[in-house]
Amino acid sequence: MEIMRSSLFDLDYQELKDQIQDWNEPSYRAQQIWQGLYQNYWNNSDDFSTIPISLRKEINNKFKLSGLFSERELHSTDGFTRKILYRLEDNSAIETVLMEYEDRNTVCISSQVGCGMGCNFCATGNMGFIRNLSRGEIVEQVIKTAADLAQDGKSLTNVVFMGMGEPFHNYTQVMEAVRILNNPDGFGMGARRFTISTVGLVPGINRFTEENSQINLAISLHAADDELRSSIVPINQKYPLSELMEACRNYIQNRNRRITFEWALIEGVNDTGEQAQKLSSLIDSMLAHVNLIQLNPVPHYPGKPAAKKNALNFQKILTDSGVACTIRLRRGIDIQAGCGQLASESNLS
Repeated sequence: MEIMRSSLFDLDYQELKDQIQDWNEPSYRAQQIWQGLYQNYWNNSDDFSTIPISLRKEINNKFKLSGLFSERELHSTDGFTRKILYRLEDNSAIETVLMEYEDRNTVCISSQVGCGMGCNFCATGNMGFIRNLSRGEIVEQVIKTAADLAQDGKSLTNVVFMGMGEPFHNYTQVMEAVRILNNPDGFGMGARRFTISTVGLVPGINRFTEENSQINLAISLHAADDELRSSIVPINQKYPLSELMEACRNYIQNRNRRITFEWALIEGVNDTGEQAQKLSSLIDSMLAHVNLIQLNPVPHYPGKPAAKKNALNFQKILTDSGVACTIRLRRGIDIQAGCGQLASESNLS
């Protein structure tokens, strides 16, 4: 029977140094390996040419260099959006989406296989929860994307946890993955380059508030009253808007960091002037920014994207009341770039 090996990406720097010490190897080997993985993007044993063969064998016997296997890659006709379907060792599937802009390259990564939040307009939510990703599976999504960009002479600038899954439902693995990627001796991505998006898990927000971190926080809001939000985002029944807003205000007060509220505009549902007025009152005087995006359609949900004129009117109501608001460009509609659309087919097949 083959022994299951853990991923080398599951180790933080101290754990790697401890392992090197256990093998009675000089401590500088840990730095060689760490920089090889996170700066040179080593991904197979041949890349470890500066490491003694005996150490390479030790590594190969205990660890694997990849737990993600690219199965399908789609490129949008916009030329700037790429979606990768990764198959994991247990045969489940996740997605990663790369979005290239003039001034930045952003990867949208997954934190779970499936999702237990059940938001009715989300393809991932329709899958249900399957399992959490390990920190190595989270980290590897970022490193594979960075390595692909590097081949074209480009750099990865931003990481957003807005792919499959609820990040605060996998809190420990998500935060440990960020710390690995933040390590200045390795990948060295600054904390402000990360954004974690939650559907509104109040305990997770409160825990995140206690972190000494500059990581950005985004809230998938989508409605400004409990009745409507509960119909769109079921977790609102457990953590209603009063509790959610209290947690958000506490975060801003304690961290002095701006919150982004995400709002998927659905025609005739939450794109009305009434909802815009309610949202303005809900986040009045908060250090916040609202990102509006017209809904990415999914097969199981009958809702349609809001008309552009409704999006512009919604934005005007907010900005006239002093709320910072941006209408985000929809990306990758032709390649099913909405969260989970491709993986849901793969996991259920």
